[in-house]
Parts: sequence; C-alpha cells; structure tokens
Amino acid sequence: MFVAVGGQVRRAFKFRFYPTEAQAAELSRTFGCVRKVYNLALQARSEAWTQRRERVGYEATSALLTAWKRTEELAFLAEVSAVPLQQALRHLQTGFTNFFAKRARFPRYKSRKKSRASAEYTRSAFRWRDGVLTLAKMAEPLDIRWSRPLPEGETPSTVTVSRDAAGRWFVSLLCEDPSVTPLPVTDAVVGIDVGLDHLLVLSTGEKIGNPRHERHDRERLIKAQRALCRKQKGSNNRDKARVKVARVHARIVDRRTDNLHKITTRLVRDNQTLVIEDLAVSNMVGNHRLARAINDAGWRQFRQQLEYKARWYGRDVVVVDRWFPSSKLCSACGTLATAMPLHVRTWTCGCGATHDRDVNAARNILAAGLAVSVCGAGVRPQRKPPGGLSATKQKTLRREP
Repeated sequence: MFVAVGGQVRRAFKFRFYPTEAQAAELSRTFGCVRKVYNLALQARSEAWTQRRERVGYEATSALLTAWKRTEELAFLAEVSAVPLQQALRHLQTGFTNFFAKRARFPRYKSRKKSRASAEYTRSAFRWRDGVLTLAKMAEPLDIRWSRPLPEGETPSTVTVSRDAAGRWFVSLLCEDPSVTPLPVTDAVVGIDVGLDHLLVLSTGEKIGNPRHERHDRERLIKAQRALCRKQKGSNNRDKARVKVARVHARIVDRRTDNLHKITTRLVRDNQTLVIEDLAVSNMVGNHRLARAINDAGWRQFRQQLEYKARWYGRDVVVVDRWFPSSKLCSACGTLATAMPLHVRTWTCGCGATHDRDVNAARNILAAGLAVSVCGAGVRPQRKPPGGLSATKQKTLRREP
C-alpha cells in the first residue's frame, strides 16, 4: 500500500506480531467495538435519509458516538481506545463520499464472521520509541517480528492492527519512505499479455509460467473443507477446522502475492513503458469453467501492483481497450482474422507469417499502446478488414448461393 502526498510517498510496512493474552483480549474487544460503531453509524445515516431526507455527516456521527457511550447498553464502548472508533466513522464517511461520486457501491454492514477484523490508531493513540510500539490501553509493547527495517529516522503516522481468518496477527505501519524515487529513464518498452497457460507473455517473446498455487494445494484444501463439513455447527471443533481451512487459503494467497511482487518489480525496473490490456476480470469469472483458474492467476492484483509501482519509479503504464483484437490481428501485415478460438495456439497468416498466439497478442498490444501514447486516442477494434468490406457484410455474402 502507498499514498502519495505532496510528492512524498507514504508506504505501509506490514509485519506479523504475537500478542500476549491480555493484548489479544484488548484488541478483540476493540475490533468488536469498531464494528459496532461502524454499523450503528451506518444505520443512523441510512435511516436519517430514508425517513427524513436528512444527510448526516462525520461530525454528527461523532456526536452520536459520545451519546452512545453514555447509555447503559453501549457503555462498553468507553472501555477501549476512542481513536479506532473515530477512525471507523471517518472510514464510513469516505465510503459515502465514494458512493456519491459513483466510485463505489453503497456501504454495507460489517459482519462478525466475514468482515476483516482491524483497528486503526493515529499518533495520539500509540507510542513509538526506539523501534518499540505500544498501543493505547496496553502496558506492554507489541512483540513484532521485524522482517525488514523501516525507513531510517521515520515515525509512523498511523498504525493498523488486524487479524486474519487464520488467526494470524498483523500490524501495518504507515511511514514516509524517502527511498522511493524515480528510476533512471530507459528506452525499453514492453507489451504484456496475461493468460492461463502462461501467466504473462511479453512482446520480447519471454513467457512467464503460471505457478497455479491453488491447484498445487487443492488436495490439502479439499481435505480441510471436508473435515469442516463434518463438524457440528457452533462447536469448538468446527472453529478449529475453520482455522485449518483458512490457513490453507492464507498459504495460497501469500505465495501468489509474493510471486506477483517479484514479477512486477522486475518489469517496472527494466522497462520505461509497460502496455497491458484492460480486461474485465469481474465479467470473465462469470465463466464457471475458467473462474477458478482466473482467480488463481491474480490478474487484477497484477495490474494493481504494476500501476502503483510505476507511479513510484516514474514509469508509464498504458492500458489498451479491452475490445482491441490483439489475438486475431497479424503483427506482421495487420490482417484481421475472422475467428480465433481459444484452442488455436499457433496460426499462419495469409502473408506467410506464422504466429504464436500469445506472443503475437503481446506485440499487437505493445504497438497499440505506443499509438495511444503518441496520438492520445483510445484503441478500438478494427471494424473493417483490409478487404474493405465489414465483417457482417462478408458473412452475409458467404451465406448467399
């Protein structure tokens, strides 16, 4: 994660930590209070609008929070640090702002079982001294496993504590990172075609294999899920089985994320301009035959990492229109093939050029992206083949006797 502010890059450094029993209990109470305040504020804002057509902002919900703490029913909200509760209200305000700007859907209620358990602390709610972090309402510092150093001389501006479904505890420290600076300008450009047989195919001809992390752990995952189904709902054994399933999922996600980080970092460091295709991943996973493989490949995560790392290091990411016929277009002569089924991996154009489907697509994506960067226009599919007749007209002529 990163946030660019005034030319400076704020970067989140995530570490695992191991709380004591007292710390785990305090954080669990805080997570529950954060969820409760968020849901109460969302309910108040929704009812105010549906019943009275009244808009309730952050200041009003903050006043409501003070009133809630004074009631007998919600007096437990005063037992935890007030800062994470206020941050929950700010996050709700951001959610409504994004909704009204049509950047996100309407905020939803947080579930105890499905929502992420987290709490955010600002500088007034934690103490940072000589690399030791102590949160509000806690006497002892957190036992953090420092897998990498923080930027020298920097103090975290916010601290986010979370617990995943596998029961692992994490702390994320948001700091300014002066080491993130633009890389030297290079002339290298590359077109990238994502796939399933190979995760990435580059216009240079390089093919990066698809590790298929979920497929490798599928037997372990099936065994854990079957054990979970046999457990009685509400029992302690079911909770233990649920954690085992979550650990398998966490292993898959961690390995996939690590692999994508290595790939995107190399691509950004080696190339000045990177051209990718604008894929509608959410629509593509509607194909139930390919949904599991697409999710396992992590195409959306790949694009997110590529874009923010390009902003870090002064690189350019050009996105080509999703309807551009990169696979059906001959990169040698520009002829557009009438059809290109998925099972066709190699094809020969009428000009005599033989193409690897994916390499040809990557080269066409690169050429289209360079045209976009030069002309500033979007790339749309060719409506007419070189013959001059539209595809619809040619189909009609073929049907005539």
